[in-house]
Amino acid sequence: MKRPMYLLSPSVQLGLTIGALMYASYGMAHNAFDNAALIGLCTFVGFFIPYYSKFSNRIEEYINLRTACVSLGRLGRFVPQLAFNIGIFLILTLGGVFPATRIDTLGGVLGVALLTTCASQGMQYLALALSNREIGDRNRNVLLALSINIVVTALATLGLAWSRGLFLTLGWTFGAAFFVIGLLSDWRSLRYRRGGIGVFFGTFNPIHKTHLALIRDAIETRGLEKVYLHSTTIPKLHAQALQRGEIRIARHDQGMRIYEKTERADVHVNYFPTGSRFYEYETRLAMMRAAVAEAGLGDKVEVLSLPNEYAQGGFYAVLQRIREAAGPLPVHGIHGSDLGGMWVRSIYDESGWIYPYPVVRRDKVSATAIRNGEIGLTTPSVQKMIVALRKSGEAGAPTRSAGAQLVGQP
Repeated sequence: MKRPMYLLSPSVQLGLTIGALMYASYGMAHNAFDNAALIGLCTFVGFFIPYYSKFSNRIEEYINLRTACVSLGRLGRFVPQLAFNIGIFLILTLGGVFPATRIDTLGGVLGVALLTTCASQGMQYLALALSNREIGDRNRNVLLALSINIVVTALATLGLAWSRGLFLTLGWTFGAAFFVIGLLSDWRSLRYRRGGIGVFFGTFNPIHKTHLALIRDAIETRGLEKVYLHSTTIPKLHAQALQRGEIRIARHDQGMRIYEKTERADVHVNYFPTGSRFYEYETRLAMMRAAVAEAGLGDKVEVLSLPNEYAQGGFYAVLQRIREAAGPLPVHGIHGSDLGGMWVRSIYDESGWIYPYPVVRRDKVSATAIRNGEIGLTTPSVQKMIVALRKSGEAGAPTRSAGAQLVGQP
């Protein structure tokens, strides 16, 4: 009998694994395998975690969009997990899994919840940072991080000196790192060195007026000598999902590849946070170069194309190449407060002492609106390319070839 596709989703399996591990850890530590409160709690946690993850992601995204402040976004993610963990330890103590006196030296329910939340947030941050650098798999890394935290926390509730010490070290170390990195990032966005070079990464699908305004403002505000632009080739999220068979290219239309989810897609993953239609890399590249020239920024802005570096290490590798060329000059990372912009911000933060240049997005300009047919949101030359690609698609012509001819690609 075929299992429901829901149970095959990696995020669902991750949640169920966490629930099972939690049951085994506290059950073994306190000989409480038959405790009804523990059974009910771990069952709930196993099924609820994927929904909680999406909820906390949305809170962080909401705060980031309106503030472009990493620290506030992380605090927004931290608070609901702290509340959730307080509830967990209240159930564990009131349900008789272990006596409340076992955790008095750790600050009681509030103290244990605070420390385990600090450790969890910090370890998940490290797990995701490693996966972004092609070290391990995203889900497996998170599973390992959460597993370590669950086991150490369960041991800490035994009240033993060594387990208490390990728990305190884990909580304060990873919690401090998690928040300090964010605070330093926000501090660098306010206290920056003038001059040097700027970098601006994104999908640019397509480039629009707000992108150009961000570049111009960054040059003027921070006295930048040069700004380097680089777009994704195929976004990493899509490349990995294509490889796993979770999404596919449904068709090509009007110069764009149209993605769709398959039956293997993870039910809790948003594969298309910026839309499911993407202009081909060569087309986006040509649009960027045309827009930069038309905006009169050609003497200050260079559109890079390093597909080999991007394929090997994503924007991390592209940024490393730029930094090597820049030498001692300060590097400024330009980004918006939208989801894609804050993802890029995390790359800047993980790549050394880079000065973020965040801009809160309040305008109505978006690449999605342009793809949906809005006009006047990009430069005239890019608009002409888009119109020509649409016409070639409507005529039934091979849209990529038409686009390539239009923008001078072979």
